[in-house]
Amino acid sequence: MKLNIKHTFTNELPADSVLDNYTRQVKEACYSFVNPIQTKAPKLIHVSEDMASNLGISQKDYTSDLFLKVFSGNEILPNAKPYAMCYGGHQFGHWAGQLGDGRAINLLEVEHQNKQWTIQLKGAGKTPYSRTADGLAVLRSSIREYLCSEAMYHLGVPTTRALSLALTGDEVLRDMLYDGNSAYEKGAIVSRVAPSFLRFGNYEIFAARQDHKTLKTLVDFTIKHHFPNLGKPSKTTYISFFAEVAKRTLNMIIHWQRVGFVHGVMNTDNMSVLGLTIDYGPYGWLEGFDYGWTPNTTDSQHKRYRYGNQPNIGLWNLYQLANALYPLIEEAEPLEAILEQYKTDFETTSLAMMKSKLGLYDYDEKDALLIQELENCLLLTETDMTIFFRNLSSFKKGNASKGLQIVKDAFYVPTEVSDSIAQQWKDWFERYGFRLDKETMSDADRQLKMNAVNPKYVLRNYMAQLAIDDANKGDFKLIDELFQLLKHPYEEQPKSEKWFAKRPDWARHKVGCSMLSCSS
Repeated sequence: MKLNIKHTFTNELPADSVLDNYTRQVKEACYSFVNPIQTKAPKLIHVSEDMASNLGISQKDYTSDLFLKVFSGNEILPNAKPYAMCYGGHQFGHWAGQLGDGRAINLLEVEHQNKQWTIQLKGAGKTPYSRTADGLAVLRSSIREYLCSEAMYHLGVPTTRALSLALTGDEVLRDMLYDGNSAYEKGAIVSRVAPSFLRFGNYEIFAARQDHKTLKTLVDFTIKHHFPNLGKPSKTTYISFFAEVAKRTLNMIIHWQRVGFVHGVMNTDNMSVLGLTIDYGPYGWLEGFDYGWTPNTTDSQHKRYRYGNQPNIGLWNLYQLANALYPLIEEAEPLEAILEQYKTDFETTSLAMMKSKLGLYDYDEKDALLIQELENCLLLTETDMTIFFRNLSSFKKGNASKGLQIVKDAFYVPTEVSDSIAQQWKDWFERYGFRLDKETMSDADRQLKMNAVNPKYVLRNYMAQLAIDDANKGDFKLIDELFQLLKHPYEEQPKSEKWFAKRPDWARHKVGCSMLSCSS
């Protein structure tokens, strides 16, 4: 296995001078050198062939014993220098101080076909940033991250990727629900890949410590390698950098809203500066359309990171990044203008996104009202978001009376859709049909375009849990079945029709299918 290994991050940024691996505050450094721990009996469960190809890893390579050893942390390739990053962050709205890569180790930087990637191992042991944790990960959370990050990529959502999933052969003690009932679970390691894993918190930590020298070094590095089009470092460039991060952040969140993804823990240390979905912890997919839903048990009371609040949290997090960059700019006005622009852009991009889901492409001043009325209807009774929008594409002009019939499979309790609720839906379909009459596109062409933005298959929470349950019994076939299914989320895939269905009743309150903790 010959990889084109680079050392961009470690060569150009200041390192922790302490080489011993113990928990500590790391000052004036962007990272600490640290090696993964040896695992008892590693076993490869799955490899993303697409991601392997992006890295220059052939099938012969990833079926080799060396690949298993390297990507389970048991062997370090010559010339590799593993490290963990130092960063801070705001967690649930409060400054948490130093956080850092507590259970992630950056194993390699690889360049292939003029693209550079950072490969991480998540769950490969303690680092100086692990605090009181063990730096390990369990099989259930690793399966969820592995499947979801690749599924998100194929949905067209900006995301980190996954290369491989492996068992460690070790047992890991976890209190899954934070209720005092700890138990041993199977340990696992997922190999994550991205152009960079830099987060808002990487910059916040240095601003908080008033270490403006290291802050400037890191920002200059980021611009040089990830935003080179902005030009050489200057006050103007820093402002442009922040504007670009804001734009990418909003774009990512609009995609989340489009497919019904809820991140669950949008702390600033979980926000990629590249606008990528990062850190798949207690995430979830909307089953019933619900702006107030969050999958995170830790957030169940205040619902800070609920589905409908994700765009606002994106803005709040950008405020924190603006504060971190302020020492390099020393002007509040341009930063405030970018934050205000985010609000304006959200209104326009959110409207455009919803119009695309409804197949509305020509301009009509009443579209925002039509969308608001639809959202009101969706909240009348539990309505499956994915099924509703996918089936809506079958609606034809002049057929408003058949609207309810077309989407009936999306209702969890069909008997509730009677009398006043049914009438509200019928009124909406009348308005929708009238609006479609103004579109020049044919029904067939509109259906094609709608089906390109409304997925048929997403990684519903119960689907991931079924794969986890099987894997805990040593059966990994469902992991591959779902992996292959989710590579084509917008296609019909008739043989997989069983996955185009509402959440089953048994999964409504089952752990892992409805609410999850941050426990990994």
